[in-house]
Amino acid sequence: MTTPQASVSAPAQPQISLWRNRPYLLLMSGKTTQIIGEGVGTFAVPLVAFGLTHSVVLAGVVAAVGEAGSLLATLPAGVLADRADRRGLLIAAAVVGTALWSFAALAGLAGALTAWQLAIVLFGASVATAVFNPAEVGAIRAVVATDQLAPAMAAVQGRSAAAALIASPIGGVLYAVSRALPFAATAIGHLAVVVCTGLVRVPLNGDRVQAKAAHPVEQLKEGIRFVARLPLLRNSLWLIMLINLTVNGTLIAVNLQLVRTHTAPLLIGLLDTVAGAVMLLGSVIAGPLLKRVPSGLLAIVGLGVTAAAFLGMSVVHDYVGYLVFLAFAFVLIPAVNSGIGGYVTAIVPDELQGRVNSVSSLGYLAVAPLAPVVAGALLAQLGIVPTLWIFSAALAAGVVGTAFVKEIRRIGSPDTWAADARP
Repeated sequence: MTTPQASVSAPAQPQISLWRNRPYLLLMSGKTTQIIGEGVGTFAVPLVAFGLTHSVVLAGVVAAVGEAGSLLATLPAGVLADRADRRGLLIAAAVVGTALWSFAALAGLAGALTAWQLAIVLFGASVATAVFNPAEVGAIRAVVATDQLAPAMAAVQGRSAAAALIASPIGGVLYAVSRALPFAATAIGHLAVVVCTGLVRVPLNGDRVQAKAAHPVEQLKEGIRFVARLPLLRNSLWLIMLINLTVNGTLIAVNLQLVRTHTAPLLIGLLDTVAGAVMLLGSVIAGPLLKRVPSGLLAIVGLGVTAAAFLGMSVVHDYVGYLVFLAFAFVLIPAVNSGIGGYVTAIVPDELQGRVNSVSSLGYLAVAPLAPVVAGALLAQLGIVPTLWIFSAALAAGVVGTAFVKEIRRIGSPDTWAADARP
């Protein structure tokens, strides 16, 4: 669940259509290209890591080192997003990503890439992503009117789904030519952000004078205190951690199982393509669903569908089973993310957006390094079937817990969000 922005008194160009909002479209275009590039690279990472280490456990460790970068950087990144020029942060993070993935591509083409070099690239890239994300959340909120947040968030979900839809097939084709080419595509995606963000001419921050006057540590404490006072986040963070661990662990375990059984890269990519297609469909129906169904109820039902599909994968544990149940698992996730993310965006003050986004992201980032390690260890020790059952049972428990959080149950439709805005 993401956490964007709230009570900006005068968002840029509030009267124009979202699809004629040039700053918004530029930010979306750059990030969409980056997501496609990252999807291509992400597809190749476990294949390359396994090829370099010849071990599912060590391949998981390589991925975990990368995830640790986001965990370490996310809190300082939130403070930066509220203090510094967001355009500059977006461009700087994208430049770092371009450089790191270019190195990986060149080292791979030269046959000199090692597992630890790949881990270092992943670590640095995840630090850059940690800096980028809260700055992007604040930037989008700065150029989008409050009453357009729900469709804007649905579009963000659609952006990710569309990117996933095409990224994995492209990754499979490029990997078949050379295992370094997917990393080159990732570098190009980051470069697109530099270009598109540089063309945005409107301010992406509010007044930063007060923010710059405060000490960064005090600002971080203020963000943590705000999250602690917000019952929705305070009472659901542990559930977010459990749900993210189990979902990511399942997907990583399936991916590693297919890699170690020598499944064709194009077939592995097809799983991501199916998931992306379903999420794209889900993003199309997210807007209408959010207008008709309270966001809290939709979140509980959507996560329940995912849990049921993952239990199905535990029963039918072959390639066709993965393909079919993944098609059901993510159909409502865009609506879940749009509803919860949009709601938190609407109730958080502008000057706290970066910090609240970073603090609440810890629910995902704290377990992100664990998911590949746990998945790899369970797969190596127990095999795919017990691993899937363990993850799916834990996910089901997390979803049941979500249904008991009253702050989630009471979230209404987008036209009620403004009334819950926090001072």
